[in-house]
Formats: sequence, structure tokens, C-alpha cells
Amino acid sequence: MTDLFTSDNPWELFGLWLTLAKATPGISEPTAMTLATASPQGAPSARIVLLKDIDDRGFVFYTNYASRKSRELMENPQAALCFYWMPLDRQVRMVGTVEPVSTEMSDAYFATRGREKQIGAWTSKQSRPLETREQFEQELHANTLKFESVDPIPRPEHWGGWRLVPTEIEFWIQQPYRLHERRVFTREAGGTWTSVMLYP
Repeated sequence: MTDLFTSDNPWELFGLWLTLAKATPGISEPTAMTLATASPQGAPSARIVLLKDIDDRGFVFYTNYASRKSRELMENPQAALCFYWMPLDRQVRMVGTVEPVSTEMSDAYFATRGREKQIGAWTSKQSRPLETREQFEQELHANTLKFESVDPIPRPEHWGGWRLVPTEIEFWIQQPYRLHERRVFTREAGGTWTSVMLYP
């Protein structure tokens, strides 16, 4: 029996797997996850973001609220996340609804970022067309001077966090001959979780 059965609580099971990933050599960024969004018309897009927090509601990441991902999340507040830790031959995927985190939570996290990242957040017009890299570097330099004597640097209103509130979480362990082990948890209406095993 594998550790897919270590816990009947998907939050606890995810925590155990993430802790293992963080301790495994060869996994340089264990919090990296694929975020998939879709436009209101259903056109999908995906990119890698970093998990920054897990609270009692869901999984939190931060970004520019004017970016493509944020625009799609505002228009279609559903998303999917996928973690893949190759050295462990393990994968966790989840789907659910999304919501912005509180301004207090975004402020608190922004305050922990290095000044260079904070100034970058003020400078980047994420996902918008850029004529030249030099233009961006000039704007970055201008903001560096602007905030030179500002401490702490405030969080820009266009930057903050999103939380995915999962309705389904699947844990996957690779096995020989593609006979993988899969266990999927589903959140019921009352908030409790049930789980079943899936065929490979």
C-alpha cells in the first residue's frame, strides 16, 4: 500500500508530498505549478506560477491583476493547477473556483518581497506589448530612482493575490508500464471530502 492512503484529508496529504518535494535533491522549485485558465469563450492558456501560501480555503499565488491570466480569471473565475515533481514521479492536479485574496493578505506578502521585485511590480505592464527591452529598462531605472528614499515601498493596486478554492484534487504516482496509481478527492456540498481510486 502506497502513501496515497496516508491520509483521508487531501490538504494533509498535499502537505506531506510538498514537504517531500522540498527535501528531494533535483527539485529546484518545488512550489512551481502550472496554472490553466480559460477565456469566457473557452480558449485555454497555461503558464507556470509559484505557490506562495496554503490556507484553510485554498492555494494562493500572486501576480499582476492586469495580466492575461488575471483578466481571464476575472471574466471566468475557474482554473486548474498542476504540480509535477519528476524526481519523485508524482503529480497533483486540482480544479476549482478562484477569488482574489484580501488586500491585507496581498499587502503582507508584498512587504516580504525584495525591493527589486517590488519595483519590478510597479514597472511591469504585464502581458501588454513592449516595443523594446530598452524601454522597459528605462522605466525600471526611473522607478528605482522614484522609490530610492521610500521605505517601505507600497503595493501597487494592480498587483495582488489569487486563491484557487479546489473542488477536486487528484494525486498521481507513476508506476511501471503506465499502470499509475491515482486517487481523486471531491469536495461535497457540506465541505467534506470523499475519495476514490481511478484506473491508470
